[in-house]
Amino acid sequence: MRLECTAEQLEAIAHDIRVDVIESLHCAGSGHPGGSLSIAEIMSVLYFHEMNLDPANPNWEERDRFVLSKGHAAPAYYAALAERGYFSKELLKTLRQIDSPLQGHPDRKKAVGVDMSTGSLGQGISAAAGMACFAKRSGKDFRVYCVLGDGEMQEGEVWEVLMAAAHYKLSNFTVLLDNNNLQIDGQVRDVMSVYPIREKVEAFGWKVLEAGGHDVKALCSALKKARENTETPTFIICKTVKGKGVSFMENQAGWHGAAVTDENYETAMKELNA
Repeated sequence: MRLECTAEQLEAIAHDIRVDVIESLHCAGSGHPGGSLSIAEIMSVLYFHEMNLDPANPNWEERDRFVLSKGHAAPAYYAALAERGYFSKELLKTLRQIDSPLQGHPDRKKAVGVDMSTGSLGQGISAAAGMACFAKRSGKDFRVYCVLGDGEMQEGEVWEVLMAAAHYKLSNFTVLLDNNNLQIDGQVRDVMSVYPIREKVEAFGWKVLEAGGHDVKALCSALKKARENTETPTFIICKTVKGKGVSFMENQAGWHGAAVTDENYETAMKELNA
């Protein structure tokens, strides 16, 4: 079932996802804060407004599918699943523990609600396109959503998928790009520029939209347009801030993957709960 949460509710859920991310990473002592915090609104809108899901029946065949291609942002994924009721929020405190279903990257065989195991960049979007192709060829009505990283677009496999999805007219496939322009080694434009993204993706035959990645109303509007597009797959460039919500993490490549210490935790939680 799709939920119809208001903008205020979606913003509140995004806030809670950020709190969950910091909590779980602090407990783990390792992980990826920056890119997890940057997709909080995207995950909130997908799971509490856009996608047709049933947490009580996670393997429901008619459910919409979601693939987190940038698998290192798993803390935000797990937080969204917990907030949606797939499992207890207490489980988030076991992130990255050896016997936990919540590993550092999503594992569909362990974590309830995860549709695809991801981690190797470029492979998630490939699997998502395969799901969308299956739905098309089988006459299924479910849609497939994928969150992609901008640094991930440096992978050649991503461009093969863009070509294939347009060729097979996968109008049931929507990719949301977390465009925070930072990766582990610095700015995407300096490491290996993927710009101009819009023009390149349009040239491959996709409908391309742009939305503020922290503006829930803009995200809802873009996703509505994607549903209404029956001709091509849709690519939404979401302008985001890496580390959004925690001042000392914002726009800092060093927080791509770094431990949240006790001091970091106290400062971050004070800001988030202010």
